[in-house]
Amino acid sequence: MAMKVNRAKIYEAAQELSNWGRWGPEDQIGTLNLVTPEDVAAAAKLIKRGKTFALGLPLDEKIQSGLFGGRWNPLHQMLATGTDAVAGVQDGDGKAYLRYADDAINLPMQCSTQWDALAHIFLDDKMWNGYPATLVDVQGAKKNGIEHTRDKMVGRGVLLDVARWKGLDSLPDGYPITNADLDATAAAQGVEIRRGDFVIVRTGHQERCLAKGDWTGYAGGDAPGLAFETAYWIRQHDIAAICADTWGCEVRPNETDEANQPWHWVVIPAIGITMGEIFFVKELAEDCAADGVYEFFFCAPPMNVPGGCGSPINPQAIK
Repeated sequence: MAMKVNRAKIYEAAQELSNWGRWGPEDQIGTLNLVTPEDVAAAAKLIKRGKTFALGLPLDEKIQSGLFGGRWNPLHQMLATGTDAVAGVQDGDGKAYLRYADDAINLPMQCSTQWDALAHIFLDDKMWNGYPATLVDVQGAKKNGIEHTRDKMVGRGVLLDVARWKGLDSLPDGYPITNADLDATAAAQGVEIRRGDFVIVRTGHQERCLAKGDWTGYAGGDAPGLAFETAYWIRQHDIAAICADTWGCEVRPNETDEANQPWHWVVIPAIGITMGEIFFVKELAEDCAADGVYEFFFCAPPMNVPGGCGSPINPQAIK
């Protein structure tokens, strides 16, 4: 059973699990330090069939239509079109011209499938590695920006299909995935969690929304997710990143009324782990269930945005 959470438990966990200073006072990538070049080379050997799975949702999904404000869905706008070209708008004097299409996109950095940077969440007035939260200002993050991870998001990926292990299409809203659930899922799948892994947890929640064609409540509403106690599991296993198919990875409603997203308070600013949210794992999960192989080569570089507090991504799992 998941632990009961209050403010005292949050601060206790943050202190006990803190990685501050572990990789030096200037570190800005946290647990991604756990991935070695040897790990990446070994992960490449997991590619047996050359089958690739794209784990990013389309940037036209209406996933921001929930309860969490301040974010909007991607706005895709055409700057030049084929209809312009055929109409002669681009022809100029009719001699030297180029007919073309151009477009632009306007979107939040925490939009659709994404990484949360280590500058994204604060523990009171500090962020990862003890840097002052005030170092994130209107010009972006002066420390812990997403750009520092631009060449780090690659290694051994592991899918923990908790919903399938439970015999469910989707875990129910409000279900807290415990440490025991994670361990039992890994054991049932015959996969070992190793230092430096990129762990992806499947709840089935996103697939439920896709099947219904209804994203109401997905962004900030009730959802299955990781229990607060899994912060200890993450630190114990020394994984590189934690990802899920839900909007915020952790269970909602939260396990306390004394903090919003209490698990976030610990895992990002204290442990220093990069978090992946809104991963599309349906096709990967089906393939893993079919061949019994739940490990793969994983690659998911963020956009190289200096000072960014997150980044949309299209992760790749290759088996």
